[in-house]
Amino acid sequence: MAADKIRLGIIGANIHRGWASRSHLAAAAASSEVELTAVCTTRQESADESARKFGARLAFHDYRDLLAHPDIDAVAVVLRVPSHYEPTMAALEAGKHVYTEWPLGQTTAQAREMADKARATRVQAIVGLQARANPAIMYLKELIEEGYVGEILSCHVSLFRDGVLQCSSDRTWRRDVALGATTLTIATGHCTDAMRFVMGEFGEIAAVISTQAREWLDTGSGKKLAVTSPDNILISGRMKNGAVASIHVASIPYAGSGYRMEIYGSEGTLVATSDDSPQIKEVRLAGAKKGNKLQNLEVPARLISVLAGTPRGEPFNVGQMYCRFAQAIRSGRGCEPNFDTAVELHQLIDKIRESSIK
Repeated sequence: MAADKIRLGIIGANIHRGWASRSHLAAAAASSEVELTAVCTTRQESADESARKFGARLAFHDYRDLLAHPDIDAVAVVLRVPSHYEPTMAALEAGKHVYTEWPLGQTTAQAREMADKARATRVQAIVGLQARANPAIMYLKELIEEGYVGEILSCHVSLFRDGVLQCSSDRTWRRDVALGATTLTIATGHCTDAMRFVMGEFGEIAAVISTQAREWLDTGSGKKLAVTSPDNILISGRMKNGAVASIHVASIPYAGSGYRMEIYGSEGTLVATSDDSPQIKEVRLAGAKKGNKLQNLEVPARLISVLAGTPRGEPFNVGQMYCRFAQAIRSGRGCEPNFDTAVELHQLIDKIRESSIK
């Protein structure tokens, strides 16, 4: 296998909707490390359509048939959050290497069970926290470790996305907080994980979790739907390294301002910005070393693993993750972020919920 591409099957490969259509399919098709061997959707017609478009030679409408095929080395589970558990556990049981999207489970208990299973089967299991593979975020971590800002004193993260008042019919299921796919778990999860990747872990934490928009317009049916999922999350606390930190992630009605992470230290300042979450879009870096004027910082090319033709935007960081995943499979060394990383983030989100001011 060392000289060949890793033979990959994508579960949830519908080309018309969902995260796979926006990222995984294009990333895998452009990869030098994996071969998009198989696709799976809930209908054979749509699986065949996906296979034709992206060049997969196998198409399935039942993920169990995909997992049983001897030509599949690894699978990506790219489904709605409530559907992550069963195919991931089945893949692990079948001895396949697994890339499951974030959130890993609908609950922390599910995530912990999946991580335990991955450890027991000794396969490579990576979770879709793609900000950790974003070259700019990786470089930001390097700069912090090299002492660019000196002693870290404070950090602020914000992400404001517009469009909270309406939703397409295929995404209205996310209005139910119990299903595990909310602004808290997804957008806040990714932003918080990027910060902890760069800065380290929280020591103390307090939060406000609020549902400000209590109805969504279903743009397909024209109906107003009640919402229980939170859309504004404010977190404040002290990091284990002594720095104070705050995070505000929000789904707001209009004119979202995108993503920003500001890190202030005794020797300088670093600022990361993007039009959207750091796992999705390209991130820009600027820094000031013992001065008050930010200068743009160039991200080293050595941190880019994907081929030059890999589409920018949503497929890019997924492609970076596939490189990391494939290299771990070949080497037998652990990959990161793995399922244990996901459990840690699930547990942090639980602490955020528990600390929220009612």
